Amino acid sequence: MTDPHLPPELQALIAEGADDVAVATKSTTPGERTRPEQLSRYLCRLVWAHDTGALANLRRPEALTEPRLVAANFSPEEEHRLAYEKVAFLFARFHAGRSRALPGSGSMGRALRRIGGPGGRGPKDPGATRLLDRLVASHELPLRHLQHAIERARACDVTPPSWARLADDLTKWRSPGESVAYDWARDFYTPVFRSKRND
Repeated sequence: MTDPHLPPELQALIAEGADDVAVATKSTTPGERTRPEQLSRYLCRLVWAHDTGALANLRRPEALTEPRLVAANFSPEEEHRLAYEKVAFLFARFHAGRSRALPGSGSMGRALRRIGGPGGRGPKDPGATRLLDRLVASHELPLRHLQHAIERARACDVTPPSWARLADDLTKWRSPGESVAYDWARDFYTPVFRSKRND
């Protein structure tokens, strides 16, 4: 049941995801959303629908609950289910008590660049720099450090990383030829310059 006070487009979006278990088990076809994008959409729908019970279940990382298993089912590969579960956990931690879903933006490195205080953000914040160093030095999935990074983003009230990209990055963490840690570090240390338009 959707909230009648929501705008019609959000009500339609929530109704569209009524059978998330079926959506999570079907494969994607060209032109369709990728599996990480479908996961992000499923998680955002939980916030839009005010499904606080499902979000609370996702914040219990060891509990075998339906929302956790549905999130894992979005993984196209069996070996990546843990990454999808952890993204759902991090999403739920970030959105605890929030009524608006944030699909996020950019990589974890870009999100860490937004973290900080009055003394500076990103590379100018020693805490953010230490967090990045711990994340990129990990050979295994840096789950504890990811949780700390998400908690900092939440405390600083900044945009989190793109949940879809985070799921994709975590599935590639140990893949040969992939450079997720390098990409995060580059995004953290490289400023984004807005292009000037000649109007």
